[in-house]
Amino acid sequence: MLSRLQELRKEEETLLRLKAALHDQLNRLKVEELALRSMISSAGDNGKVSPHPAPELSQDVLAHVDNEASINQTALELRTGSHMMEEEEEEEEEEEEEEEEESDS
Repeated sequence: MLSRLQELRKEEETLLRLKAALHDQLNRLKVEELALRSMISSAGDNGKVSPHPAPELSQDVLAHVDNEASINQTALELRTGSHMMEEEEEEEEEEEEEEEEESDS
């Protein structure tokens, strides 16, 4: 029972970290969307998007805009975390089976 509680706590911590990472990524994507919308709205009559962002966006805001590589890295880290959780669960199941075999002997 105690090990199950510990397992659930670890899972909760992992889920909370995942939630925070997803929330951060969502915020960065919202900022990027605003920057892109601003660039589109500031486009000239010829339909070209200005290479410079609109002046109302501060450098601090633009610094938080994610590039594609860091977004891909975040996704990779999340997949790795879920894989590690699966391995931990398998190890715990194996330990429980070994304990049951020892108690039966």
